[in-house]
Amino acid sequence: MGMFCDQCQESIHGTGCTARGVCGKDEMTAKLQDTLVYATVGLALAAGRQAGGVSREAGRRISESLFVTVTNTNFDDVAIVEEIKKTLAMRDRLNALLPAVPDHDAARWAGSSLDEFLAKAETVGVQSYSANEDLRSLKSLILYGLKGLAAYTDHAAVLGYDDDEVNAFYAKGLGALVEDLSPDELTALVLETGGTAVKAMALLDRANTSTYGNPEITKVNIGVGTKPGILISGHDLRDMEELLKQTEGTGVDVYTHCEMLPAHYYPAFRKYSHFVGNYGGSWWQQDREFESFNGPILMTTNCIVPVRESYRKRMFTTGMAGYPGLVHIPARKEGGNKDFSALVELAKTCQPPVEIETGEIVGGFAHNQVLALADKVVEAVKSGAIKRFVVMAGCDGRHASRKYYTGVAGALPEDTVILTAGCAKYRYNKLQLGDIGGIPRVLDAGQCNDSYSLAVIALKLKEVFGLDDINDLPISFDIAWYEQKAVTVLLALLYLGVKGIRLGPTLPEFLTPNVAAVLVEKFGIKPIDSVEGDVEAMMAGA
Repeated sequence: MGMFCDQCQESIHGTGCTARGVCGKDEMTAKLQDTLVYATVGLALAAGRQAGGVSREAGRRISESLFVTVTNTNFDDVAIVEEIKKTLAMRDRLNALLPAVPDHDAARWAGSSLDEFLAKAETVGVQSYSANEDLRSLKSLILYGLKGLAAYTDHAAVLGYDDDEVNAFYAKGLGALVEDLSPDELTALVLETGGTAVKAMALLDRANTSTYGNPEITKVNIGVGTKPGILISGHDLRDMEELLKQTEGTGVDVYTHCEMLPAHYYPAFRKYSHFVGNYGGSWWQQDREFESFNGPILMTTNCIVPVRESYRKRMFTTGMAGYPGLVHIPARKEGGNKDFSALVELAKTCQPPVEIETGEIVGGFAHNQVLALADKVVEAVKSGAIKRFVVMAGCDGRHASRKYYTGVAGALPEDTVILTAGCAKYRYNKLQLGDIGGIPRVLDAGQCNDSYSLAVIALKLKEVFGLDDINDLPISFDIAWYEQKAVTVLLALLYLGVKGIRLGPTLPEFLTPNVAAVLVEKFGIKPIDSVEGDVEAMMAGA
């Protein structure tokens, strides 16, 4: 059996990658990731049996292990093997405190070598979860939701924030993958995954804002300066903070790329005069943008695309990210910081970035900022100046079909406001769409995890207008997905009761027709159609 991976929107032929991932991972990497997930299930089973429940240490190990397997995060087989070993070691340490669980192979499997890991992968991948394709589909939905959730809890833990209820659900959700559960039980767990996602995103929102302040409306430069620079991509704000501190006064500027753009919105970072702006666009454009940047690039998380030789020696990874042949910046020691001096010294020898565009983009419309404008927004709705809000959050990707989202943004009437978060914004955040009475028509809340802000805004508007149901608001949802964090956001919206979500550019292929039919029946999820037809339907409230 070769590899099998169906967790992202771009997998081959709409049925899953079986020889090499569209993301670039090969068969060995895919199999090692399957083995790591299985080892993590074993850890979750052990952690859930402890007297005090899942400890924060175990929750952190679970989230790190799952995060490694998120699309475009880690391609380094050596690093993945080390994650497997660390996860099994913690599992065994916890199992030693209690009698072993004889019914679960994941709780006692004792692989220790690469050959054993690869052999185990033949029997523990996603296709092993059930012989019934519908049950397997529901388990996949839970697992992929947990993978996205793990990314969010890892970012929060880096800043010292944990949630015991979220950690406890890791044991329940992962344990379900190796349990014989009914369709109803699994469907309930899917929604519980969504409820846990809401808690995790709220946790990360609290971690980010308590540490760095509430995002504020900010104009971000997309041109370049005259000094050499370091480009930071990914999502980890603590890495952002430490890099800014270590480059201060060195003559090296710092630029953001893709999902790190929202760092500009936090007051704690704007005080650095060498924090110049954002360079480039979405993650999938990085190969040519990293070439023209000229200086060092730091990948703090996903999304990494196959690295070109032209910038390989200038690219570094850290955290859960990894790529063979790149220098990896080690984790910080307890109470310390990461050491980015290698990037700083390299930057001093590099030319300044090549300018690829000029101008500014505006962001910083997280829930605190939008709620500060609540009176103005409500008045605009009551007066008819704003007829509808359209939530266009989620992921970007390479497929030409994603031009649909640019088309929708341009075709929406001038009395509509787009609420966005995640890298999907790069399909339209540089369009000149104007404003409505001073309210920009594109309100960027931030990173993909900041989709939580969009939910908070919607719930607050429901309260302000005295409505009983969030679906009675003049809001439509036109969501783009690519990888597992978008699955997590989708499940969170479903848990909150949002109905009628348009999802594209394709529906997830791990949804069988029967499971998709349930989502359509209960939540009104629908595939995207034509730009003209969808805009007309959304404006009509359909």
